[in-house]
Amino acid sequence: MATIAHTVLSVGPGPRGPSRPEPTATTSGESTIDEDAQEKDESVVVFAIGGNALSSGASSAEEIAANAALVARQIVALRHAGQKVLVVHGNGPQVGALALAQEAVAPDVPPQPLDVLGAMTQGQLGYVLMNAVGEALRAEGRDDGVSALVTRVVVDRDDPGFANPTKPIGPFFPEGRARRLAAARGWNVAEDSGRGWRRVVPSPMPNEVIEWSQVAELLAHNGVVIACGGGGIPVTRNDDGLASVEAVIDKDATAALVADLIGARTLLLLTGVDHVLLDFGTERERPVGQMDSAEADRHLADGQFPPGSMGPKVQAAIDFVRTPGRTAIITSLERGPAALAGQAGTRISA
Repeated sequence: MATIAHTVLSVGPGPRGPSRPEPTATTSGESTIDEDAQEKDESVVVFAIGGNALSSGASSAEEIAANAALVARQIVALRHAGQKVLVVHGNGPQVGALALAQEAVAPDVPPQPLDVLGAMTQGQLGYVLMNAVGEALRAEGRDDGVSALVTRVVVDRDDPGFANPTKPIGPFFPEGRARRLAAARGWNVAEDSGRGWRRVVPSPMPNEVIEWSQVAELLAHNGVVIACGGGGIPVTRNDDGLASVEAVIDKDATAALVADLIGARTLLLLTGVDHVLLDFGTERERPVGQMDSAEADRHLADGQFPPGSMGPKVQAAIDFVRTPGRTAIITSLERGPAALAGQAGTRISA
């Protein structure tokens, strides 16, 4: 057994390029990670799924559970392929719906800040996914361990994302109602990929995953781990330690960061389409089967992938594959296992 301190990762020279640090001690204590188990965990696939796959934000508990069961089937398919799975889920619809619900009962029940709502949705969706994955595994006669971990992620208090809100949360509205809500409640709103208008909030880049060594420890002893939900609970560092901050971190960016930390070779970014599309919504629209990071970077700079939609996924893929030997795949939930086998999706490599 090797002793590894609870560590945090600081992003390397570029503002977006994650780098894996040597473990260093912090005041949070120490945990131990089995080196043999950790070596086997090179087969971990980081499975990043959007909050929209679980609910629209206005879904009942039964609807969320049914959607989680569909997600769980794909996770179990990866387990059958011999992969351990780290699930990083989004929470945009859920955190926005929870904020609306809190506003509806204020001032009788004081509304909680956005970071606390993010923590609430981590617990909610982690619980639902644990149940769904556990049931799906038992139905297949498997006794794999499934765990969920509340996870904090450090962001820079001076991140430009605070001045330019881009992260959609909550339900979709017609433009007129969205603008009226924005005026009444002080929201920022924006159109979201042709599907309607939504509230948008700050989405700073993740710099450190505080509980990353606990994630690695859980993966050493479990087939499926759920962590960094909603991109992680956002906090900043100051002279006194950690401070809460209101934001919703992009889950794809955090997925790339934690994938780097645990030594994963594959990042599976799941969305509503089977492939990345160039010239989306035009007569020239076409799918991309494979591209290298330089090509992806050029398309991103040319505005092919808008922020709040495909842009964060492509950026996360570019960040992840900066280290040779890694692959990022962007595809739909249903095509995830096939994409992992090289039969579907858009593959991005160095």
